[in-house]
Amino acid sequence: MKENLLKYTLHLADNALILGHRLSEWCGHGPVLEQDIALTNIALDLVGQARNLYQYAAEISGDGKTEDDFPYLRKENEFRNVLLTEYPNEDFAYTIVRQFLYDSYNFYFYNELKNSSDKRLAAIAEKSLKEITYHLRFSSEWMIRLGDGTEVSHEKMQNALEDLYPFWGELVQAEDYETALLAFGVSVDLNKIKPGIEAKVKEIMEKATLKLPEISWFQSGGKKGHHTEQLGFILTDLQYLQRTYPGAEW
Repeated sequence: MKENLLKYTLHLADNALILGHRLSEWCGHGPVLEQDIALTNIALDLVGQARNLYQYAAEISGDGKTEDDFPYLRKENEFRNVLLTEYPNEDFAYTIVRQFLYDSYNFYFYNELKNSSDKRLAAIAEKSLKEITYHLRFSSEWMIRLGDGTEVSHEKMQNALEDLYPFWGELVQAEDYETALLAFGVSVDLNKIKPGIEAKVKEIMEKATLKLPEISWFQSGGKKGHHTEQLGFILTDLQYLQRTYPGAEW
């Protein structure tokens, strides 16, 4: 139970941290100032959620670790974020499509997680939902604006969707530690929330005049610790100071 709960909590924390880090790369580089600030604020929301989860993970582990040990001192294969979150920004279209695919899942996931029998996870979910609701509204509006915009914006969004959609399936594919916790009412039943997620994705795609790729196989592995080379580049930046000056503090 303890080992599965730790893996589950780290999976949620890693998702938030890695996607938050990706969005933070837009700071000072956004297409317009308003969206630059919006993406940076969403990044801050996600990092804040990750902190709450890493703090809980430190308590679960009970071996003297702190919240900083998990993001700064683990290797790539110890991270459990889904592959979608580490996908490069490429351009604004990729960022919005990636964010929408994640937000559409995250909204339904956290709505269900607030009912978890684990009171700490339920409290974190309840606290995070207001931010997550905004994230979904933001990415949905931009999906529609760009998908149903100019010929160029539509083409860019469709291309981004073709490349990113194969990573969507991992979000609703349960790993052993998720399934094991279902018996205790701790984890979210992904089969239960999948219809709602699919309906939301279909709704926005229709409004955005975008076509979902027809595929029967999805990329996976992140939840098990098998990642793309991109995570290594992210961790090189993220962990540089702590790796170079162990124990350094502000």
